Amino acid sequence: MTDLRSSLAAQGPVDLTTIATDATPQFDGTKRDARRLLPEIGKRLMASQELLFANGRAGTTDRKVLMLLQGMDTSGKGGTLRHVAGLVDPQGLVITAFKAPTEEERSHDFLWRVERRLPPAGMIGVFDRSHYEDVLIGRVRSLADSDEIERRYDAINDFEQRFVDGGGVLLKCFLHISPDDQKERLAERLDDPTKYWKYNPGDLDERELWDEYQRAYEVVLERCSTPSAPWYVVPAGRKWYRNWAIATMLGETLDELDLKWPEADFDVEEQKRRLATM
Repeated sequence: MTDLRSSLAAQGPVDLTTIATDATPQFDGTKRDARRLLPEIGKRLMASQELLFANGRAGTTDRKVLMLLQGMDTSGKGGTLRHVAGLVDPQGLVITAFKAPTEEERSHDFLWRVERRLPPAGMIGVFDRSHYEDVLIGRVRSLADSDEIERRYDAINDFEQRFVDGGGVLLKCFLHISPDDQKERLAERLDDPTKYWKYNPGDLDERELWDEYQRAYEVVLERCSTPSAPWYVVPAGRKWYRNWAIATMLGETLDELDLKWPEADFDVEEQKRRLATM
């Protein structure tokens, strides 16, 4: 199997209407197969994460990983967190869910609050929504003028390049669903009292702007997919494929770090002798 990231990477002009949301690139199995494979991928993730975490604690690496999850409402950001982030050790994980900026955050540049949540060396960070909200809803809802939106695209690319230059690796995942996918999932929430808490009437207001949001995402995928920080379009119409794909790409990303176990900073044999006498 070739690297899944190469199959899902956003390249050149992007037309989301041409990318099927129920596609399963590089996976020929069934829903049951994907669910069966996820724990196996989890073992690999756990081992790779422990290696990263150990090096971070030992001060032997500046490497860290940041996974961004973006998508329309009901695309599965929360589900991805449960099924993929839940596969790794929480002590090596930092999760941030970005909501509407506070008054203090609005008094700073839009990247200020994001800088404060970047993972340190040895950690995996996950952003549920991110700095891209400021060129998505900011563009669609005209929360900033066109000149400011244009400035932000370049500012984001510079910001992400600095993160990469400092040892970071970005895994930017756009969870791609269709209007029909979203309608079905919203209906499920309205039909199930245990899911009322997930439902927000404001989601229908955003749904009315579906085409505008799709175009805003297409611009993001074109303008902010760089060699150092590419975007990946993950078909998310099938939840089981979404989970398998993102777990697989996270595994590929961690393996690519090619870390070794930190060497002891003490005399191992001496410590064995001391322990034997106790």
